[in-house]
Amino acid sequence: MSSLFPTPPERICLLRLSAIGDVSHVLPTLRVLQKNWPQSKITWIIGQTELALVQDIAGVEFIPFDKKRGYKALLDLRTTLNQRQFDLLLNMQISPRAALASLCIRAPIKLGYDQKRGKLLHNLLVNHRIAAVDAQHVLDSFLEFPRALGLDIDEIRWDLPIPAAAQQKIAEIIPPNRGCLVVNPCSSVRARNYRNWSIDSYVGIIDHAAEKFNLQTVLTGGPADTERAYATAICQKAHSNPINLVGKTSLKELLAVLACARLVISPDTGPAHMANAVGTPVIGLYATSNPQRSGPYSHPQLTVNRYSDAIRKEFGKDVTDVRWGQRVRNPAAMDLISLEDVKKRLPEALKIAALQDQ
Repeated sequence: MSSLFPTPPERICLLRLSAIGDVSHVLPTLRVLQKNWPQSKITWIIGQTELALVQDIAGVEFIPFDKKRGYKALLDLRTTLNQRQFDLLLNMQISPRAALASLCIRAPIKLGYDQKRGKLLHNLLVNHRIAAVDAQHVLDSFLEFPRALGLDIDEIRWDLPIPAAAQQKIAEIIPPNRGCLVVNPCSSVRARNYRNWSIDSYVGIIDHAAEKFNLQTVLTGGPADTERAYATAICQKAHSNPINLVGKTSLKELLAVLACARLVISPDTGPAHMANAVGTPVIGLYATSNPQRSGPYSHPQLTVNRYSDAIRKEFGKDVTDVRWGQRVRNPAAMDLISLEDVKKRLPEALKIAALQDQ
C-alpha cells in the first residue's frame, strides 16, 4: 500500500492536457491506478482535441480544457472545480498552461515531476515528487507516478476502446481480403518541426510493399493543408493506388484504421503512438527526435533510428553529450533515413503481426 495513502484515495485528479501521443502514453498509468485502486473516482483534465480519443474509457470523468479559449479556459476550469476537492493530484504536464490549470485544483497532495525535470512553474506548484530518473521514455516517466504511490506495475495495458460504428465505417473502406499498410506521412504542422520523410521515399516504400508483400496502403493524417497536399502528391506518384484518408477520419475512425493494419509507418507523431496503443507494429522514422525518449514503445527494434547521426552532423557531438530530448531543427535531417532502412524492417514487422494473430 502507498506510504502516502494507507487506504486508497477516494478522489484522484489527473492533469495531462496534450498531446495525442502523450495522452496515449498516459493510458498505462491510468490502468495501473484503476487496477490497484478500483474504488477510487478518477477525474482527468484533458485537452479538448485529445478528449475525443479517450472520452469513452469507462470509470473516468473527463473535464475538457479548450486551449483555444486562452485565459477563458482557465476561468471555465476554475468555475467547474469551484466546489470540488480531491485527495490527490497527478500533475503530469510541464508547461505554463498546465501549471496555471493546477492552481484550480484543490488537493492536499500534488504529485509532480522531480526537481530536474520540473522546471518553470511546475516546481513551485507540487508538494511531492516522482523519482529522478535520467534518460527515460515518456511513457516510463509517466509510470513513475504510480511507482511513487507504491502501486504495483506488473503489466502495461492501454485498452483503448474503438466504437463499433468507427470499425464498421472503416471496414467498408479498406478491402478485407488484403493486408493493410498504414502510412501516416506527416507530423503535426508546427514551426521548425522537421520530422517528415520525403514524398519520393514514401512512394518508394508504398510501391515496394505492394509488389513484395501485396499490401494495400492507406494514408492517414490530419486535416491541415500541408498534410493533404503531401498525401495528394504521394497518391499521384505511387503506382499502387493508395487509399487516401488524410483529413477524412475522426480520431476514433483513425484508431480503427490503425487497429486493422498489419503495420504502420510513421514519423514521430500522435498516430504512431495510437497504433502502438492498439497493438499494431510501428516502423518509426526518427532522425530529428530521440526514439529512446518518444519512439513507438512496444517494438523499438522496428524503429529506423538515425537520431545519433543527425546529432553528430548538426552539433558535432555524440548523442550522449547533448541534453535528453534535444531536437534537430534541420529540414535535411530526415534524408538520413534511406529507403533500404525501411525496407529491411518490413519482414520483421509483418512477422510480429502474424505472431499476434495466433
